[in-house]
Amino acid sequence: MEPQEVILYPLMTEVTSRLIEKENRLVFIVNVKARKKDIRRAVEELYQVKVKVVNVAITPRGKKALVRLHPEYSATDVAIKLGIL
Repeated sequence: MEPQEVILYPLMTEVTSRLIEKENRLVFIVNVKARKKDIRRAVEELYQVKVKVVNVAITPRGKKALVRLHPEYSATDVAIKLGIL
């Protein structure tokens, strides 16, 4: 699966903005067929960061991925590049 097919769009709410600032996490809505391994590879390739942990949840909006970045990378910087913060 190509990285552009895996990540559909970033999710931005009050809760996700707190996750970005306090826990160094980004939240994306991803393809329902994407596995954690696919999500990790897509985020690392598209945003040039190192991923520490990927958690997924199925929601009414689709499949949501909570991606924690390694401490040397800033989720705030990536969010600013994406235009969501």
